[in-house]
Amino acid sequence: MKEKEFMKEEEFSLERVRKIFEKDRFATENGMVIEEIGDGYAKCSLRLTDSHRNAMGAVMGGVSFTLADFAFAVAANWREIGMVSLNSNIAFLGTAKGERLVAEAVCVKAGRSTGYYRVDVHDEWGNPVAAVTSTGFRKGKQEPDIGKILC
Repeated sequence: MKEKEFMKEEEFSLERVRKIFEKDRFATENGMVIEEIGDGYAKCSLRLTDSHRNAMGAVMGGVSFTLADFAFAVAANWREIGMVSLNSNIAFLGTAKGERLVAEAVCVKAGRSTGYYRVDVHDEWGNPVAAVTSTGFRKGKQEPDIGKILC
């Protein structure tokens, strides 16, 4: 039986991380893209379309929340898969202007089995749209399987 191959530290390129998170289909099929990764950090964005707007023409709150949740998932899991959200809170701060939303997730506290993240969502001009906090629980260590990623 062949031993499972795991990604080494130097193999964590942005393209490979994007490949891992292709499986987050709701986010990716709705246009969400991973822009940057770092230690306990992820920046994700979304080009807004008419399908992201509500009856009043504003960006739906669920769009901001989904983008924030995706950024949390990437920040918490791009090195080691297994953290899931236990609780998330969102405060809507303003209406998005322009054609792009950006979410930046930062790990505030990482423990053995839980983590606390802050996610700021802003429009393309930097105007705040939403502030999200997420508490995550690490179900177990699962390093991305390199064979599944490259096939």
